[in-house]
Amino acid sequence: MNSILYFTYPLGIITVLVLVIGLGVYLTRKYNLGWRLFWIGAVLYIISQVIHIPFNILIDNLFRNEILPLPPENWQLLFSAVFLGLSAGLFEELIRYAGLRWWARDARSWSKGLLFGSGWGGIEAILLYVVVLSLNYIIFTALRTQDLSSQLTPEQLAPFQAGMNLFWSVSWYDSLLGAVERIFTLPIQISLTILVLQVFTRRQSRWLWFAIAWHALLDGVIVISISRWGIYVTEALVAIFGLVSIGIIFALREDEPVEESPEPIPVDQGVVAHADLPPIEENTENIDLTRYAD
Repeated sequence: MNSILYFTYPLGIITVLVLVIGLGVYLTRKYNLGWRLFWIGAVLYIISQVIHIPFNILIDNLFRNEILPLPPENWQLLFSAVFLGLSAGLFEELIRYAGLRWWARDARSWSKGLLFGSGWGGIEAILLYVVVLSLNYIIFTALRTQDLSSQLTPEQLAPFQAGMNLFWSVSWYDSLLGAVERIFTLPIQISLTILVLQVFTRRQSRWLWFAIAWHALLDGVIVISISRWGIYVTEALVAIFGLVSIGIIFALREDEPVEESPEPIPVDQGVVAHADLPPIEENTENIDLTRYAD
């Protein structure tokens, strides 16, 4: 067992948490925004997965049960890459579009798009990395020295033991790969939000299709890479996509809208100046006339 993993796993968890929370704090303070758009992005990501994941499971079962015909073996990897890429792109970007159109209707500036995308990508990082890794770390740490043969059946024990052995046997730098991946995935999600936002700021629907295509390309390439070239090439590709996404974010940067202050009302169009009023003689008759005035 590699004892340094006791420290590197929590280091990755803390790094991702600090990144997500720190980015949210920075954007809200720099642009004087509340957290509303951040949480809208987070909720919409969860909604997208609640719909997207069951759909993928359904289609997978249809292929496994031969209800849908499988493509030839030589084409199955490419078919999976195209299907999974389009599935992710369509579900996530259409829901992102719907959220920006009907829920976050005030998100019509670059800074607000950053905050919305940070919430979307931030909750993805927390759910897929922080929560999963934290649970594994706690469970595998607590059970590492225990005899599980009396608590699990042989069918359960073997895969559990294999998973625990793998968890504690990776190199320290491999244990941080997930954190590095999340660091580069966050700008990808922000770039997708900025692309979809152009539909509303530029009033051109083609930007939605650009976002779907960019998302599908990312996921499709990753599916092929993890199957053909392994984890290191895949993480390198994620890093490249992340850097390209940062370029997209800043290439589409626009000046923040300036709120116009109301113009002062000229004196001659508003209340007549006191100096222009004729003097009123103070006598008993004038006082009686104004006593019951509205």
